[in-house]
Amino acid sequence: QVRLMESGGGLVQPGGSLNLSCTVSGNIEDINRLTWHRQVPGKERDLVATITSSGETNYATFARGRFTISRDTAKNTLYLQMDNLRPADTAVYYCRAWVVVTTGAYDYWGQGTQVTVSS
Repeated sequence: QVRLMESGGGLVQPGGSLNLSCTVSGNIEDINRLTWHRQVPGKERDLVATITSSGETNYATFARGRFTISRDTAKNTLYLQMDNLRPADTAVYYCRAWVVVTTGAYDYWGQGTQVTVSS
């Protein structure tokens, strides 16, 4: 069984920073693409950033220049460093991983971590 556990969310003032983490655990043979998403109530879940197994990254327009996605392959952990946060960044942030297990490759979601940007 594969499990994704997020942490690092919380309340921060505008202009502040947070660093989200997502640890993938279980009977894993390999981890391919990893992504961060976010969702506010009543809206669709949006893609925030992507990092491939080779380390290539891509960002949504709203994240470019403020957010940095990274991964520690040895620790099976994904990160999202968020700087210069704005109230519009308030959302539940989810990680997603494409994981290779013995029966094939599947994508899994974390449970989400709340980020609130407010003064």
